[in-house]
Amino acid sequence: MTLRRQVGGRLISRARRAWTWWWNRRERLADWLFALVPMPFVLLFQALVAVGGEMGFVGGLLVDPETGRPLWDYPEIFIGMALYALPGAAVLALMFVRRSRPQLLLAASGLLLLLTGNFLPAGIALYSYAGHFTNRRLLACWFGLHMAALVAAYSNIHVVTVVFFWGMFLVVPTVLGLWVGTRRQLVERLQERAARLEREQHLMAEQAISSERTRIAREMHDVVAHRVSLMVLHAGGLEVSAQEEESVQTAGVIRTTGREALSELRGILGVLRDEETDLAPTAPQPVLADLDRLLEEWSGAGMDLHRHESGDRNVPVPEASQRTAYRVVQEGLTNVAKHAVGATVTVNLHHGTDRLEIEVANTPAPAPATFAPPPRSGYGLAGLRERVALIGGSLSAAPCPDGGWRMRAIVPTDRTDTEEGDPHGDPRAAGR
Repeated sequence: MTLRRQVGGRLISRARRAWTWWWNRRERLADWLFALVPMPFVLLFQALVAVGGEMGFVGGLLVDPETGRPLWDYPEIFIGMALYALPGAAVLALMFVRRSRPQLLLAASGLLLLLTGNFLPAGIALYSYAGHFTNRRLLACWFGLHMAALVAAYSNIHVVTVVFFWGMFLVVPTVLGLWVGTRRQLVERLQERAARLEREQHLMAEQAISSERTRIAREMHDVVAHRVSLMVLHAGGLEVSAQEEESVQTAGVIRTTGREALSELRGILGVLRDEETDLAPTAPQPVLADLDRLLEEWSGAGMDLHRHESGDRNVPVPEASQRTAYRVVQEGLTNVAKHAVGATVTVNLHHGTDRLEIEVANTPAPAPATFAPPPRSGYGLAGLRERVALIGGSLSAAPCPDGGWRMRAIVPTDRTDTEEGDPHGDPRAAGR
């Protein structure tokens, strides 16, 4: 069953490739078709014209009507046939420019019709022009010239025969070409309409996304900013009215943190808004130099925090990598505050030659939390992992054997190395 599926899949794949090859070259193949298929008939017509005035048909063979000698006894007749065949071959060669220079084919076919009475190239030329071009006035002019050439070439035969030739080899190809050209124009217009509708649908989707971004910005401003502002005001009041020094310090930390959260929130709202008058946030993003302030804030909030840094600190680190490293430490400390209150936290940074390794590890929580934990979104690690992956790094987070938790990130500093290094390269990089 598997072999049959493989064979069937290969056949379908080859059929698709063949169809694509033919579809991309269909116009050129049609040129070859119009040049080669009529060739025997055109050359035979030219040959008959060459011998028609001096020879006659007797018993199915071309013979001399006076002497009865067969055609092959007159070698000069073959030379004349070859000379008469050259104009027909030249007109057929112009089939390859029937879409780029149709006037050449129309003029040559009309001249051939006038001089030799060969009407086959004329029908093909009128069909090609009617099928590929939309200038109906010029088509009518060429049709009239070919009709005049046909009447002049067959002026000595019966009128019914001339009308038959005119209808069969001029009218029918022209009408068929008009039908093919009209159908091609209709298909192109339908395709253009479908493409335009698709573009309009994309524009409507972008407008809907923009409107939704604006709505989210308004909701964040109305809900989150209001709550955080209220928290900052209460913290400021507590800082002023509190009597104990520890309470004053805690209220100051809460007030400062809330004001920074409001500042970052305004930056996010500036990104979400789509008004032309709004400007992108210009506040500097945190880098490695801001880690000291971040760690001091958490230490001031009561977290038992230890920092270890190793490696060559003189190795330059791109700003994007510094911002990512800062966000890794920030997210790790936030998770500890949510899930392991009172635990001891260790922040390890190792400066490698082409990477920066960050680890945030904590011991188990000494006791269950006695207060309600902050609300959880469930997307912190997922978003952080995507952020690290965008610059070519990797992020891992897993529980430790002693019940604690460890989060480790590898951030490249040369923007080329994305693989995680040897976990034993740094004594502090592989856990405790």
